[in-house]
Amino acid sequence: MTDIAIYLPSLRGGGAERAMVTLTNGFSGRGLCVDLVLAVAEGPYLNEVADGVRIIDLGTRRVAASMPGLVRYLRSERPRAMLSALNHANVIAVAARKLARARTRLVVSERTHISRSFMQAKSLREKCLLPLMKWAYPRADAIVAVSSGAADDLGRTIGLPRNRISVIYNPVVTPDLMIRANASLEHPWVAGEQPPLVLAAGRLTAAKDYPTLIQAFARVHAQRKCHLVILGDGELRQHLQDLIEQLGIEHSVQMPGFVDNPYAWMRRASVFVLSSAWEGLPNVLIQAMACGTRVISTDCPSGP
Repeated sequence: MTDIAIYLPSLRGGGAERAMVTLTNGFSGRGLCVDLVLAVAEGPYLNEVADGVRIIDLGTRRVAASMPGLVRYLRSERPRAMLSALNHANVIAVAARKLARARTRLVVSERTHISRSFMQAKSLREKCLLPLMKWAYPRADAIVAVSSGAADDLGRTIGLPRNRISVIYNPVVTPDLMIRANASLEHPWVAGEQPPLVLAAGRLTAAKDYPTLIQAFARVHAQRKCHLVILGDGELRQHLQDLIEQLGIEHSVQMPGFVDNPYAWMRRASVFVLSSAWEGLPNVLIQAMACGTRVISTDCPSGP
């Protein structure tokens, strides 16, 4: 019998997905039988999943469409426990367990500051998610948030008693972090005597507020030569690229997309900057500190 199932939309590059892969591998390394159940088995972190973990691909592009497959999985495999992450997946996990009439213990985890996140909601689907969370979360066996601030906000926003929510920080400083931080990095901006390198990392989304970082960098760049690298990908890439060109700093800013080893960049950066408008727990800020890199961060709710 499967000991633990971990349910996620995919393994596309993001802090939550990386943390869940670390958990998955950690459970497997302790001798537990682990299934990684994905709405669609795609994303750069697939290559990091340990060999002993079984990947279950439900084969759907939308998380909501994965519910029938998740119901079938719970009925046939009957895992002892299931951990889900990301609020839309949490709602599906609760509904699927109810429909499957499974005895699987279910833990849902919230990984962001949801009140700020819902302030940015534009689509009808996003706006409908909050009432669904209010229905679903109390029906889970346990609720986890990744920081005290995220837990306080979750309780207030969906009307849960704070003592129903446990805080468990992400496993972000792993044993191999320093090994990877010291790996070679081939890039002209880190070779020899170069101007200071400012580094940021995270998905190119509204939460990370990269326009503020880019505009601040442009003001510094006007006074002294320096470089900015933003690691990660997302829906705001073109908007950010347009802003960089408008400010005339395109020769000093690069956005190389998702990289397998951000720690090698962190180790070599002059400073790591977190410009977020909101966070749950900023994994990359902690990892940069672990690499010994100086950091600058917004005092946003709630992780920093």
